[in-house]
Amino acid sequence: MRPTPVLNASPSPALLAAAPHRLLFFVGAVNVLLAMTWWLLWLIDARWGVIGLPDGTPFGGWMHAFVMQYQLLPPFMFGFLMTTFPRWMGLPELSRWHYVPVGLGLFGGQLAVVGGLLSGQPVMVHVGVLMAVAGWTYGLVQLGRVLLAERRQKRGPTWHAWSCFAALTLGLLGLLLMAAFLHGAHPWTVVVAIKLGSFGLLLPVYATVAHRMFPFFAGNVVAGYRPWRPMWLLAALWALLLAHLGLTLAHRESVLWPVDTVLALGSAWVLWHWWPRGKAPGLLWVLFFGFAWLPVAFALYAVQSAILAAGGELVLGRGPAHALFIGFFGSLLVAMVTRVTQGHSGRPLAMPAAGWFAFALLQLVAVLRIVAEALADTYAWQVMAAAGWLLAFLPWVLRSLSIYLHPRADGRPG
Repeated sequence: MRPTPVLNASPSPALLAAAPHRLLFFVGAVNVLLAMTWWLLWLIDARWGVIGLPDGTPFGGWMHAFVMQYQLLPPFMFGFLMTTFPRWMGLPELSRWHYVPVGLGLFGGQLAVVGGLLSGQPVMVHVGVLMAVAGWTYGLVQLGRVLLAERRQKRGPTWHAWSCFAALTLGLLGLLLMAAFLHGAHPWTVVVAIKLGSFGLLLPVYATVAHRMFPFFAGNVVAGYRPWRPMWLLAALWALLLAHLGLTLAHRESVLWPVDTVLALGSAWVLWHWWPRGKAPGLLWVLFFGFAWLPVAFALYAVQSAILAAGGELVLGRGPAHALFIGFFGSLLVAMVTRVTQGHSGRPLAMPAAGWFAFALLQLVAVLRIVAEALADTYAWQVMAAAGWLLAFLPWVLRSLSIYLHPRADGRPG
């Protein structure tokens, strides 16, 4: 008997506990606006001094990088992985007691951190980081249980799951380093945490999920498509990212260009293999257009390193990082979360208008933020980029939050 479609149902917060993606995507979607609202206010104050945000909390640039990498994106990653880990391994789905504490820890953590930054209360920032550590650790334990269950049943190993688990473990290390800094450790711990967030946590998770899912998605909807995802790519990716991370932490940016050139050319080569050669829906195209920012970002990193090697200066500034953060991470956030949200809410696998708006405007925001490094009055241009982020995401976030608070459109559970 087919489930009865649900029409005009009232929103219910209790539904957030019905599936991992509901709660954790809800947490992430709230922070998409919350984190950038604080950063927009901080930038306005830094440029014009008209708001008067309180002092007494850690430097805004460091906290912006921390919040974006450890509090905005990870809830989406945990929501996705706590759904897919059991499915990848053919094991029972996780129950709400496996993922609700993760959502509570990450949500409480981000509220406390941003609240502390806005109110000038360092103790709130401390508490927020510790709450994030608790939620993150609990989530790692639950994902680890799934990996051990697979091993006990003599299945696998599922290397995509192990790759994501390794990245999340490095992310926990980054969280602990930030907590150590807040409790008196050397400021270098913050730098390590930020670099770990980029090249030890986010990039491995994003690239691993892309390697697993993008060819699979394309194979389902593009006639004659041949999925290509050799496992040696994951090993090569990890080796190159760890090389980039190690050289960066050793202050050897001038010799990064060989590694980053390989990453740029290699990711472009992978994209060429994955690119659909036939008719495909928009929800698939945004995945590959979003992925195209990865070779762009590493090309910029390579150019910057080569300029330094030739005796030049850091002329590109934070441009390469924002090609990665806004262009790659931001675009694929919209593309991937929209796909999961559509599919797991019983809706057609099609890109909604709010998704198109967010994705298209985000491309302009990424370009603006990269170019802002070379423009006079850079803080003013950064304000425009931050405002553009909020404008791009607002309709998408509101639509997504409504979906997570309502029953599936097809009447199915979850």
